[in-house]
Amino acid sequence: MKKLYDSRAFWMIVSLLTSITLWVYVSSVDKQEITRTFRGVKVELEGEDILRDSRNMVVTDMDTNTVTVVLTGPRRIIGSWDSDSISAVIDVSTITRSAYTSKQYTISYPDGTDTSSISEDRRTPESINFMVSPLVSKTIQVRGSFDGQLAEGYTAEMPVFDPSTIVITGAETYIKDVSYAWVTFGEDDVDSTYTVETGFTLMDEGGMPLSNTGISFSTDVVTATLPVLVLKEVKLDVNIIEGAGATAANTKVTVEPSTLTLAGDSALLEGMNRIVLDTIDLTDFTSTFSDVYTIPLDNGLRNITGATEAKVTIEISGLTTKDFKVSNISYINNTQGFDATILSESLNVKLRGSEKSLSQVKAENIRAVADLTDFDESTGTYMAPVKIYIDGFTDVGALGEYSVSIEIRKVSG
Repeated sequence: MKKLYDSRAFWMIVSLLTSITLWVYVSSVDKQEITRTFRGVKVELEGEDILRDSRNMVVTDMDTNTVTVVLTGPRRIIGSWDSDSISAVIDVSTITRSAYTSKQYTISYPDGTDTSSISEDRRTPESINFMVSPLVSKTIQVRGSFDGQLAEGYTAEMPVFDPSTIVITGAETYIKDVSYAWVTFGEDDVDSTYTVETGFTLMDEGGMPLSNTGISFSTDVVTATLPVLVLKEVKLDVNIIEGAGATAANTKVTVEPSTLTLAGDSALLEGMNRIVLDTIDLTDFTSTFSDVYTIPLDNGLRNITGATEAKVTIEISGLTTKDFKVSNISYINNTQGFDATILSESLNVKLRGSEKSLSQVKAENIRAVADLTDFDESTGTYMAPVKIYIDGFTDVGALGEYSVSIEIRKVSG
């Protein structure tokens, strides 16, 4: 026996017999027929593209999306299948009109399956009911909100969406309740204009989300942009021209409101520290001045405060006025070849200054001088503006504007 067990030929014979036995067993098992029930087999439509593209129709309202199928076949074929291995196929390419339809389906098996050895014992349901509906299109608006957080010192305008509208296409029953497409986007600490590509959700008129099943879109994404603007508080102010004793030291300027909060591009606001409403000559009034000005703004800026006008009040303190009769009237810069005659014998002027200085001014200190530069070669009698000089007094000046009558004639010869 020991010699037999040690024999190489013996073990070769044993191995061959074992292999034959296993092959016989497996072959008998593979050929054994079994019956299996497959539940939840998916229903698939074949020829949907033909129905849509050639006939402008679509399948809707299928009464079921899955079926149950009982199959009998060799264990070696169907033993390893599950419900996802097969499908129930309905050919809709031959349908030519919209109507409520019932069609039977065929079972699609995995590629390479020997279908001649498989039989269908039962299917539930036997056929599928569905609606064939005409395709319709609808244009809806894109709306949305920024759900992020702006950085401190910034504000934003309303979001902008590109495209602003979307064309949706589908069966009328699918799209009749769609009112608009809703977009939400954003991130935290946004300090510049923010742009992102994103999807959208279909919404009904009441703001409830809807399914997009069976609906196609002219675009699947939109570009959402949030225009972000910097905020800045800017002073409202006026320029003043000092004169007649009035200086910044004895002049009080009040502007209401005193500041304006603006929003705009940082390039526009970076160098803007004040808005000048007007330039006011302090010699145009005696002691007080008040007026209302429209606030000028660049078209690229947003007025967050909302005020469109500002009231300016100016008060001059510590000065007094005194009237004088001026007889010293002359002219300068007459055109060569022309002569002028001053017809006004005297001029009444009002001077302003400190009480001490005004008490020292005499009529002989005051001169009225007309500049004839702009008259060029004009001839005739004109009212020429004059400038009032007070010799020896720098803190006293004339209030208002003055003119004298002057005759200009061409010198003969």
